[in-house]
Amino acid sequence: MADDELGRTLRRLRLLASLTQEELAERSQVSVDVIRQLEQRRKHSARLPTLHSLANGLGVELTTLLGDPPAVSSTGENDGPRFVAMRRAIMPALWGPEPKSPDPDFSMDHLREQIADGWTQYHAAEFDTVMKALPDMISDAHTATASTNDDGRGAGFAALGKALQLAGHVAVRMGKTDLALISLERAIDAAGRSPDPLLRPMIVNSVAWTYQRQGRLGDALDIALRAADDTKDSGHTDTADGLKVWGALTMSAATSAARSNEYERAAALMAHAEKEAARVDKLPQGGDSRMVSVFSPSSVRIERVRLAVQYGHPEDALRLAKGMRLSKDVPSSWRTWLLLDVARAHTDLGDAVGAVKALESLRRVAPTWMQHHTLAVAIVRDLWALPNHPPGLRPLAEYLGVGE
Repeated sequence: MADDELGRTLRRLRLLASLTQEELAERSQVSVDVIRQLEQRRKHSARLPTLHSLANGLGVELTTLLGDPPAVSSTGENDGPRFVAMRRAIMPALWGPEPKSPDPDFSMDHLREQIADGWTQYHAAEFDTVMKALPDMISDAHTATASTNDDGRGAGFAALGKALQLAGHVAVRMGKTDLALISLERAIDAAGRSPDPLLRPMIVNSVAWTYQRQGRLGDALDIALRAADDTKDSGHTDTADGLKVWGALTMSAATSAARSNEYERAAALMAHAEKEAARVDKLPQGGDSRMVSVFSPSSVRIERVRLAVQYGHPEDALRLAKGMRLSKDVPSSWRTWLLLDVARAHTDLGDAVGAVKALESLRRVAPTWMQHHTLAVAIVRDLWALPNHPPGLRPLAEYLGVGE
């Protein structure tokens, strides 16, 4: 990650597009002074709406501008044998054999547990482990869809939809958003042939997230709102699982609105989500929480912290984060985002000591995420550029390969 500096990447992409700094400023509606500071590495990070605008002005995905995403190894070799095997599982060869009926010793419960474990590993940033397991999971799910009874086939399509959704998420983390959309579209098809009415809107939310990564913010907003309305109109928000799906879609829509600079709309959506989140624990509970959308008062608060940082209101972000107690159903990846946003808020306020403390906590909680996360590296670079380094910064810089 040491070579993946935002300013260097921005300059390279700008030159490839044959744009001057002034032309990029006009296309992206970003100040030419900001572009100049980033390229000269006097400024090492920017708020997410600014990054989206720059990516759109350059005609590239946001992930291209930020550099290697968390799942990419330090060698940059993200098309290794395991990823190729995952790609083949998502897109089998033409005219390949049809799946055969499962053997008598096949266990659907075991397959469900494997998929649930895969989601846990994904949230823990154990991407290599997930990639290793996904081809067999997808293959076993295909086999289950050839079951001789209706219940077995329905359960098989549900498992296939969830496994392909997981593959789509991993593909996004590898920077392969087009492959992710192929996987997610096939997951939606499988979901439509399953008995689970919540699976399709959950996968639609994953598509919305992928659209966000591609800078397709309007598309992401539209499909999230439509799926949220469909979920509510179908009466599914009377159960905890259904309300979680609706809530995750609503928060996704708020994020897309915020990144499109529709701050009032984003705030209204988040206020609605926060009000509804209080009902989750009062409703009939469903199955394995690892297989359902993330939505609770804690997740809403985490998202509000994130949006406050993106809006450029670090004081509000720190106020929202202060004393927060996270519920047990909040995945580890959301906890790491909270710490990262707190570090960014302290940095934006010029509180280097507070930023370092948050980053030290992040390193203890999620060292893998931190080591490969472009925003964490950018924050440390910002701090390293200060004339006086706060205590604890040097070990963090060495850990991330930043500095002298």
